Amino acid sequence: MKANGLTPSRALGQNFVVDANTVRRIARLAAVGPGDQVLEIGAGLGSLTLALAETGATVRALEIDRYLIEPLRSVVEPFGVTVHQANALEANYDEILGSRPAVVVANLPYNVATPVVLHLLESQPLVTRLLVMVQKEAGERLAAHARDEAYGAVSLRVQYFADAKIVGKVSPSVFVPKPNVDSVLVSLVRRPHVRVDPDLVSESELFTVIRTAFGQRRKMLRRSLSEWTTEGVFERAGVAETRRPEELTIEEFAALAAAR
Repeated sequence: MKANGLTPSRALGQNFVVDANTVRRIARLAAVGPGDQVLEIGAGLGSLTLALAETGATVRALEIDRYLIEPLRSVVEPFGVTVHQANALEANYDEILGSRPAVVVANLPYNVATPVVLHLLESQPLVTRLLVMVQKEAGERLAAHARDEAYGAVSLRVQYFADAKIVGKVSPSVFVPKPNVDSVLVSLVRRPHVRVDPDLVSESELFTVIRTAFGQRRKMLRRSLSEWTTEGVFERAGVAETRRPEELTIEEFAALAAAR
């Protein structure tokens, strides 16, 4: 940063991971090697990029900050990494990945973590796995299950496409600048098929009832779904109307949607 007159951008939520042990740990957890293609989103100054390149995988690095592109290239291109300047929510992934499957590894700022993860799951089937480092609260939402405190519509959206779990914690001390929050590593593995059979209930119908229910998450279903429900829905679905949204699995929400 000093050599190139750079400072971390608060607007972009930049906290660069700079600890060698941490980046190598992330590379190990990514479980990639020769023959694999890795897409790193938010490559920053290239420390994690270099650890991924050490595995022997083909690494493509995505970075949105135009001021970082040339310094990043000078650090990682000698090790065979290809750098792309793009917004992760708008990038042409077919072009970047060459129509080959990829594992995404990313250090994601809090404000874009959930949108980026959901965008990749929803629209990029070439991305078969993700390992993302995110703020602890965001990670807990991505990986939550029914009855977990962080469980909500985002958790169910992730579950529809993938199996997610928290696989590690990351201390604020490994970042520059040091954030005021803890981070976690979340592993997401894309399922061969979405979790709810579209022949049973469409994706649109399923997430309509989920979003409606979680709009009033602390209320019983008979209240939170009062404008959505029809006569006998709860009986047909086998779901008690006195339960709350945070108690229901995705299969139970599907049963409600199918019974409407």
